Amino acid sequence: MFPLPQNFCSRIEKDERFGSKLLEDLEANSPISIRKNPSKLPTLFEGERAVPWCKNGVYLPERPSFTLDPNFHAGSYYPQEAGSMYLDAILKSLELPENPAILDLCAAPGGKSTLIASHLNGKGVLVSNEVIRSRAHILAENCSKWGFSNVLVSNNDPADFEEIPSLFDVIVVDAPCSGEGMFRKDQRSRNEWSEENAALCSSRQRRILMDIWTSLKEDGFLIYSTCTFNSAENEDNIDWFLSQVNAELVSLPIYENVLYLENNRGAYFVPGQTESEGFYCVILQKKESQLQKTSKLKPLKSVDVSFLKDWCEWNENLTFSEYEGNLRALTKESNELYQNIGQKLRWVKRGVAVATNQKRNWQPEAEWALSVDSKFHETVVLNRHDAISYLQGNVLNLNAGLGWKVVQFEGNNLGWVKNIGNRMNNAYPKEWRIRMKIDLKDI
Repeated sequence: MFPLPQNFCSRIEKDERFGSKLLEDLEANSPISIRKNPSKLPTLFEGERAVPWCKNGVYLPERPSFTLDPNFHAGSYYPQEAGSMYLDAILKSLELPENPAILDLCAAPGGKSTLIASHLNGKGVLVSNEVIRSRAHILAENCSKWGFSNVLVSNNDPADFEEIPSLFDVIVVDAPCSGEGMFRKDQRSRNEWSEENAALCSSRQRRILMDIWTSLKEDGFLIYSTCTFNSAENEDNIDWFLSQVNAELVSLPIYENVLYLENNRGAYFVPGQTESEGFYCVILQKKESQLQKTSKLKPLKSVDVSFLKDWCEWNENLTFSEYEGNLRALTKESNELYQNIGQKLRWVKRGVAVATNQKRNWQPEAEWALSVDSKFHETVVLNRHDAISYLQGNVLNLNAGLGWKVVQFEGNNLGWVKNIGNRMNNAYPKEWRIRMKIDLKDI
């Protein structure tokens, strides 16, 4: 185990808000928490306890093997640090329009984005962005498994959003930081910490805030957060930012043992005081306006999706579009936003992939099976052994009729198989498959 950095310890000991007790608490075990997907059948864990500030969050007495739980792959729940679930309470405290547009700017791997998607529950639109392309694909996978059709995933630098002013009602900036709040959960972060890196993070955070400000609507909300105790990356940055723009601090939801700063300058979740890792957050409301650039929306081309009726029923709020043989589904509101800004960002995911045209026949996509907006006619129930085998990409021997079928585990969809008579083809995406070596005899 790496020791806590000495310069970090010296600073914390002198900080009357934290002191030596925090250093002791950073050597304790981390709590284990997950957040459930209320739009899918719940997974029940023995000994689970509620996270106070998040309706769907629970603590677990021990860490299960998420890789070996089919419900995790089905998007029934997501492992997430409890402090960062405070975003749920924040979103519920804000007065937002019926169909808000929300940007999660630094979104990978997807904890906050899936939380926001559940909060929206199909209304409005979520643009979930990640600047590092490899991480953007992980983000897209997690959003796909969560199942909502009003989610767009982009791969852009924050500065790119200056091209789309006054678009979002809420922008969430969970900024890259020095990571002090994760010192007990991620031991490597201790070894990577330095005062120079913390100063670099503070400078980068200021750039991100300035870059993204134009995209927020007047009276819209900026939610800024980090997982560090460094005031230079937190309230000091917010003080500086307020000197640059016209904005007001907004009061935060109150919970026991959370450390609230004066004048709404933010709140700290502190290990040992709250059952969480270290987390800082603050809310600002914009009090200035930029001219919104809007494009004239082109009418959507009519797409024949009658073939889908053989597979399923779907939410009437969905719109379908086809591009180069790929059929996708978006809610009406998210499709309108995409039409408005589609050429200005790099997209990794647009709504839900429904099907791909393969030699005059449509092949269903795994995302469609996992969508909360579709209900399938023919499903095959798998036991745990077969579900794990399916997620590995193995061929299954199932008693099912010919054609495409959705496979389920404990009521949650996993993906597609196709019975072609002499074998059952496994259509689970290769990039999603379980790579862990597993002896299925033990399952």
